[in-house]
Amino acid sequence: MRLGPLGIPELVIILLIIMMIFGARRLPEIGSSLGRGIRTFKSAITGEDEKAEEGQAAAAQTTRDDTT
Repeated sequence: MRLGPLGIPELVIILLIIMMIFGARRLPEIGSSLGRGIRTFKSAITGEDEKAEEGQAAAAQTTRDDTT
């Protein structure tokens, strides 16, 4: 089975090399950081980040108005 230009044996070798370089403990940290970065990038591209900030600012303004 081929996945693009790489086959299963090549992917296994690459995975083993990555595990030797980073170690098994750091791989989950690297994966979560990568996922967080991708989510941040996606929200910045689609503009969801700005909408969330506007919603938080409006909620904060409403809270301030209620206390005065």
